[in-house]
Amino acid sequence: MTAPRPVVALIGRPNVGKSTLFNRLTRTRAAIVHDRPGVTRDRHYGEVRSGRHHYTLIDTGGFDPRGDDDMQHSIVEQVAVALDQADVIVAVLDARVPPTSIDSDEMALLRRSDKPVIYMANKADSDRISVEAHDLYRLGMDKLIFASALHGRGMAELEYAIREALGPPPPAEADEVRDPSIIRVAVVGRPNAGKSSLINRLLGEERLLVDARPGTTRDPIDSLIERRGKRYLFVDTAGLRRKSRVAKSRDAVEAMSVIAGIRAVERAEVVVLLCDADQGLAEQDAKILGLALDRGRALVIGLNKADLLDRERTKAANAKARDVLSFVPWAPVTRLSAKTGRGVERLLGFIDKAHASFNKRITTGALNRFFEGVLEKHPPPTHGGRAPRFYYITQAKARPPTFMIVTSHPDSIYFSYQRYVINSLRKAFDFEGTAIRVHYRRKDRREKKRKKRKR
Repeated sequence: MTAPRPVVALIGRPNVGKSTLFNRLTRTRAAIVHDRPGVTRDRHYGEVRSGRHHYTLIDTGGFDPRGDDDMQHSIVEQVAVALDQADVIVAVLDARVPPTSIDSDEMALLRRSDKPVIYMANKADSDRISVEAHDLYRLGMDKLIFASALHGRGMAELEYAIREALGPPPPAEADEVRDPSIIRVAVVGRPNAGKSSLINRLLGEERLLVDARPGTTRDPIDSLIERRGKRYLFVDTAGLRRKSRVAKSRDAVEAMSVIAGIRAVERAEVVVLLCDADQGLAEQDAKILGLALDRGRALVIGLNKADLLDRERTKAANAKARDVLSFVPWAPVTRLSAKTGRGVERLLGFIDKAHASFNKRITTGALNRFFEGVLEKHPPPTHGGRAPRFYYITQAKARPPTFMIVTSHPDSIYFSYQRYVINSLRKAFDFEGTAIRVHYRRKDRREKKRKKRKR
């Protein structure tokens, strides 16, 4: 598990080309990207690899503090959230339009920020437009990058500037300094789901060991708790509700919850999504689950405040949760009450099991004995007139469990059969509560030659 990724935010007034720039940097054709059924992905969040750097990119809405409708006010609040949470800001201007009053307001906001800011004049499709766009220097920035996200012009300079602002990347696959005996748990969810109550419940009962863990995140304190002979470091995102300047904007608070959730997920091994059992899971929850799934984390779902529900409402809450979670049917769902403590020990049991699955390793011999049965029961279907031949399977790594299948034609394996293999692995080796990954690799010529020599 690598250290948390830094965050880069794009801001600018409407129609300056932020979404086009977002797609260019994330190297996607459209802002909405995901091919997994059932996962809702907000188009404003993406992952970028640039050289040795790997960061999260946020595309904010069009900044217009002079707009008089509720949506514009909400966007302004979300921009403030991005400024507060991001490590680097990219201010996007329109090279074809002289400086506007909204641009001036944006510059004033950025000057009050203590974050590194990169200024980009987008839509500079030619040298002539770049020369004319020098008028934007009247806004007061020291350096302006002239580029075109649509055509790729000047993007190398922009990406270099972002990397310089981020500073040296961590060593490849560098881990945070951590004690392997500690189970790192991120408690995420929407405001008022009971995250603070849950952590206070864990801290308040049988408190054997509590420690402040500074220096690993932007949050000042995490909670180290010892229960039942095990130690858990709870990565707390509950502090996001204390941001009083955005407390009046529901959209801004939700935007902050996603950013805080991203950071928490990247530091954790197990993600506990906590929601109000009566309200059920919403799009925001599915979004955070999608982020956790992309990063291969173990998952546990907690339906909090279950003590307030009668039998019928409890049944409805369970059904609604399973419907929203159809893309992660392996994630355990448990009811609890952080207020009374009911179900909290059961939640810890699910965390323990998910963590064990997350770290589980299976021997190559056991895997191949299992795989012989899979192929005998359900061989891969033919594709393009040929049936893929499977040679062997091995576990490449844990955290999350990742497997490699060597085959004759990796591109000929249907998605449905890949899903069947994953489900079979999960059932045979009890991978409850964790994402697992299976990659298919073509058997190369050297392996074939070695096999022939042995014969």
